[in-house]
Amino acid sequence: MDERVERVDDQDRALGVVSRRQAIQEGWLHRVAVTVCRDERGRILVHRRSGQLSRFPGFYEVVVGGAVDVGESYEQAAARELAEELGTCVLPRLLFTFINRSGVSPHWLGVHEAVVLDAVVPDPDEIAWHDWLTEPELRSALLEWRFTPDSHEAFSRYLAIQTPQS
Repeated sequence: MDERVERVDDQDRALGVVSRRQAIQEGWLHRVAVTVCRDERGRILVHRRSGQLSRFPGFYEVVVGGAVDVGESYEQAAARELAEELGTCVLPRLLFTFINRSGVSPHWLGVHEAVVLDAVVPDPDEIAWHDWLTEPELRSALLEWRFTPDSHEAFSRYLAIQTPQS
């Protein structure tokens, strides 16, 4: 079944409800919420998408997320996606939004951060493999593995806003 999403303008204002498939085909802006997950040691969750997914099968990701449903906030969508894909209940914190023009179609991307203290139980229909990587390990992986365009764009912006640890 095709998801229903809100088509939005370049100011992130809702214009109407459309199918996500149509938004992608027409290049209409819609909303996507993703989360960078860290563990208590500061490592970052990286996962490989299932080979059965229609978009970017088998690619790696630094973020967990998906489309924002009609009437949902970015934060609600991010929390829902974490529960669906990782089996964890955590409240992600919205860091920033931007129009992401990489990937299959343009969309508003809400980037969140969450510290995940519990064990994750990935949905095998969505996630084929996962691990926690340190930032240096992740920087190497980003150069060597096939990551989704959203991962590259969101993570580079995420790193740019991080303050050095004191």
